[in-house]
Amino acid sequence: MPIYEYRCPSCGFQKEHLQKMSDAPLSTCPSCGSTGYAKLLSAAGFQLKGSGWYATDFKGGSGSSTSSSSTPAAPSCPGGGCACH
Repeated sequence: MPIYEYRCPSCGFQKEHLQKMSDAPLSTCPSCGSTGYAKLLSAAGFQLKGSGWYATDFKGGSGSSTSSSSTPAAPSCPGGGCACH
């Protein structure tokens, strides 16, 4: 089951809740009772490491390519690793 993070805009209370994906989102703050309790967007809690299929197909590192393509590479941002494109 995924862990969802919620925050109350009224009192600032913040907590993680373990819920099924099919469960309705929580709306009442357990601290102050306000109905503005809302889900936050947060980063994934895991990181893929090693040399699995994701390392060559999805990871942004240098991997060996088996096909010789004449398509130009996508431009990289200064500082690297950004998601602006």
